Amino acid sequence: MKKIVAMLMALLMLGCCAMAEEAAPAVEAKSEGVMTYAEYAAAAIDDPVVIECYVQATQSWWDNKITVYAADSEGAYFLYELACSQEDAAKLVPGTKIKVTGYKGAWAEEVEVMDGTFEFVEGCNGYIAEPVDLTAVLGTEDLINYQNQLAIFKGMTVKAIEFKNGEPGDDIYVTLTYNGADYSFCVERYLTGPETEVYAVVSALQAGDVVDVTGFVYWYNGVNTHITAVVPAK
Repeated sequence: MKKIVAMLMALLMLGCCAMAEEAAPAVEAKSEGVMTYAEYAAAAIDDPVVIECYVQATQSWWDNKITVYAADSEGAYFLYELACSQEDAAKLVPGTKIKVTGYKGAWAEEVEVMDGTFEFVEGCNGYIAEPVDLTAVLGTEDLINYQNQLAIFKGMTVKAIEFKNGEPGDDIYVTLTYNGADYSFCVERYLTGPETEVYAVVSALQAGDVVDVTGFVYWYNGVNTHITAVVPAK
């Protein structure tokens, strides 16, 4: 009887270990000469950087440049005005893996890759990041550690919306309140322009509306999340 119980316990432990292995997120190996996210984060401003990442969204292409929101399983990146042909810009769909060479820069506290070039990495499965719930991190020093990641903020109350230049068609500045503090969000027209659903939804918001907001945790002299979705709070 003791042997049977021991065998059952061993099988149970093996099953639990297998489930744990399946549940653990895989940390993707980097190619030779490519930084891990930790190495990128530790690099000094103006240092040269080489990263591999997956496109999550792009701003509008113009003048042979494109700005990319990117991520991997370890963190996220803002790739400012990568050199890019219009033909290649059309291929930068969410999930596309690219290798980027440039310099680590910062502007108004937003850390980004500047003066970058890229090449496509073929034969890789697309990675699309799920938004991380950062509601509880609002107002804390820890929030900046999630810079550029896709996040969701729940139960936010609309205080005001303001159109850049005073009328629809350009960026929308959104002030949201949580636990008595105000936070600045933005509908970036080059990311989600007037033709998009999110632009229409945000344009129709009224003071007092309570919403869940998803977006990229951008920084402009403080957090200034670039909104990608807004729904009524659940």
